[in-house]
Parts: sequence; C-alpha cells; structure tokens
Amino acid sequence: MRILAIESSCDETAVAVVADGRYVLSSCVASQIDAHAVYGGVVPEIASRMHVEAISPLYHQALAEAGMHPTDIDAVAVTYAPGLIGALLVGVNFAKGLAMALCKPLIPVHHIRAHIAANYLSAEESEPVRPPFLALVVSGGHTQIIGVDGYTTFRILGRSRDDAVGECLDKSARKLGLPYPGGVHLDRLGQGGNPSAYRFPRPKVENAPYDFSFSGLKTVAVNLIHNNKDLNQKDFAASLQAACADYLAGHAVQAAHDFGYDTVALAGGVSANCFLRQKMEQCSNLAGLHLVLPPFAWCGDNAAMIGAQAYYEYQAGHTAGLSLNAQASHSAE
Repeated sequence: MRILAIESSCDETAVAVVADGRYVLSSCVASQIDAHAVYGGVVPEIASRMHVEAISPLYHQALAEAGMHPTDIDAVAVTYAPGLIGALLVGVNFAKGLAMALCKPLIPVHHIRAHIAANYLSAEESEPVRPPFLALVVSGGHTQIIGVDGYTTFRILGRSRDDAVGECLDKSARKLGLPYPGGVHLDRLGQGGNPSAYRFPRPKVENAPYDFSFSGLKTVAVNLIHNNKDLNQKDFAASLQAACADYLAGHAVQAAHDFGYDTVALAGGVSANCFLRQKMEQCSNLAGLHLVLPPFAWCGDNAAMIGAQAYYEYQAGHTAGLSLNAQASHSAE
C-alpha cells in the first residue's frame, strides 16, 4: 500500500510516499529554520504562511522522486494533531482536497504516534521493532513515556508536568547565545566537556514515579548562566545534557521493568541527542533491555513517519471524511 503523507505541525513542511508502513519511496522537507532564526523561535503566523507556499511544490516533488503519478497512490495521510493550529490547517486542508480529487481514503495521523512509528522505518536487512514495546518520546513540546501495546494501541505511563526536555535544552542554549535551533548546537558544544562539572536536580513528582518536571531544572540552568561569570560553556553543556539524559533514561528503564516491556524505543526530535542515546544504551544494557534508536534522518519532523503510522491506522479502519479538523492538542492514547 502506497501512502502519500503530509506533515505541517510546526515549522517544517514535509511530504513523503511510504509503502506498507516500512519503506520510504520519497521524502521531501522544506525547513523554515532560517526564517525563524532571527526571532529565536517559531513565529506561528510566519510558519503558516510558509507552509502554504511550500506544500504544493513539495507534493509534486515527492511524487516525482517516487516515480509515481497521483493516481498511483492508494491513500492520503496527514498530521491532524497536535501542533500549531494554523500550520496544521494548511496540511489538513491540502490533504482533504487531494483525497477528494483523487477519490482516495483520507487517514488522520497523530503527530506523537508518528514519531514512535519512525522506528518502523528500518533498513530492509534489519529487523524492525514491533509492538509491544515502551517508547520514550522526547521533543521540544513533549516528554512522555508511552506503552505501545499495538500499532494503534497506546497508553501514557509518564509525562512532564511542565516543560518538555527540548524546551529546557533550547532555552538554555539560547541563554548561552547559541544559534537557533539551540538543542543541536548545545549537543555539539557539550562533546568533550566534563559532564560532572555542574550539578543539576532530578525532580521527583509525588505519587507519579514515571512523571518528569523540567521547569526547575531549566531554572537552575538559566541561573547558572546568569550568575557564573567564569562559566565553562563546554562543561555546562555536557553537564546539563548528561543530567537530562540520566533523568529520562532512569524513568524509562524503570517503567519498562515495572510494566513488563523488554524493548525500549526512543522517539522525537531530542532522540537525536548524543548524550541521551549513549545513556539509553548504557542503561538498557545494564537492565537487559533491547534498545531501538530511530535513524537520525527520521528523528525530527518529517512526513515519512506520518506515512509509516498511517499504514497501521488504515489497517485498523481509522479513516476520516471531509469534516476532519485540526487540533492543537490531543492525547496520543
């Protein structure tokens, strides 16, 4: 089954063609980083307008790279939630029009479910992950521990009560004066730094052993930057990321043990962070867990992951009509 998938939840417009939820026939992404960099963050109105400009050319490019005619696709999939509402509406309306014009099924896809499905896009020679498994979802807007009990069956076991880990890293990077987007530059800066140079808290949430709180950790980081004139930026970057990785990995491994999962997968933009990957490998090995890491190409927002999850949503009968609307927030369950 060949699915044309569309992603426009934030600041990247993406269109891809994916076969059978596993094989990427084409993947095209138009980044808006340069447009938002001057503001130090995503400006929703600018993002929406740039999606409008980019989506049609990307659609034709994705078909061309897949060597397909529009009538060759079997279904149209699109991110409908969560995300910036104006940005989501661009993708949803384009997908609805396309599905209607081609008389093809329309498949709504949840953005977080799709990030998890990025782990299904493995090389043909490797054995891709299959449910059940535990997913640690980490991004600029989300930090969640999710039990993936089936391709379309999810349960949230833990979450951040305030900021997401990506927000913590990005805000700290911005305070250091690093370019936008800050997380990737903080990762590079920390390489070779001393991860024990600065101490950061690992807050516990009462009666919620798998939940996180990154607000206080972020405040400690910002105060260190403001109040320490002799701050070693490389050591600071290494220490902050090591603390976040330790915090995340500890909760994920504990949840996997407590709920009986023998496989743990990373998902989301922060899953590309080298400190987190290394810590997850270390903790998973010690706990006897199988660890699945998404390829770097599929860590950030892209449409291939939308096409991957869409295949399983379609198999479960989850399609939509022209009444489909975008939703700024919606649970992955």
